[in-house]
Amino acid sequence: MTLADALAAAVARGVERLDAQLLLLHVLGRPHTDRAWLLAHDTDPLAGAQRAAFLELCERRAGQEPLAYIVGRKEFFGLELVVDKRVLVPRPETETVVEWALEILGRHDERSVIDLGTGSGAIALAIKQARPQALVEAVDCSVEALAVARENSRRLSLDVNLSQGSWLAASEQRYDLIVANPPYVADADPHLAALKHEPLRALAAGRDGLDDIRAIIGQAPAHLRPGGWLLLEHGWDQAQAVRGLLATAGLNGVATRRDLAGIERCSGGKWPELG
Repeated sequence: MTLADALAAAVARGVERLDAQLLLLHVLGRPHTDRAWLLAHDTDPLAGAQRAAFLELCERRAGQEPLAYIVGRKEFFGLELVVDKRVLVPRPETETVVEWALEILGRHDERSVIDLGTGSGAIALAIKQARPQALVEAVDCSVEALAVARENSRRLSLDVNLSQGSWLAASEQRYDLIVANPPYVADADPHLAALKHEPLRALAAGRDGLDDIRAIIGQAPAHLRPGGWLLLEHGWDQAQAVRGLLATAGLNGVATRRDLAGIERCSGGKWPELG
């Protein structure tokens, strides 16, 4: 079997060609950026052990297991993160939260930030990478998720203070910025079936998907410094509801940002300044 034959076999099993190429590069121990190399070597033979490993990975992908879990990594905001079934796969739309956070923080102040429900550490580590002077904390209720975040912090040499807790319940601090990508899918949402490989506790949040967002907004005023911001990722149809919750909690300048697909993805507000 040649490399071209292997890719054809993967596509015949229902694996998209790009995913098949990335899986083959993974089996060959080559960087995921080497797709051009595959094209230049498509007549090279694939050794028996490699062929078996590749076809096994293709079966997992055909069964809807995320590619990131299979290869054990995912790129997010220019960082290569270790990921597995203990955490959600970081999504490109979450970069909307990071971009807004960086605008708020500016470039020079040692401002305090906390990322709630950090999972793999994606948001916290992206902020720390872009704003090294920021004092970044991250919290998650899952010990297993925190282990992944710690591994990413160590590998990337980014100093983020990680701790276990339920949102802000265990914190006694006030912050210049609180960010979160909490669970926001309704418990009965049919799309959950397609996410069966990812941790349900990081996805679903009650009848309307807003239980955790309500909890965070309820806790945030006691933990925001004057002029501090709260930013929340949410579902495609939840922006109006989240803006209402933020305004009711007393935050000003409530607004929503759209992701690259044009979907209202992140809403936030500012705690009033003193005086």
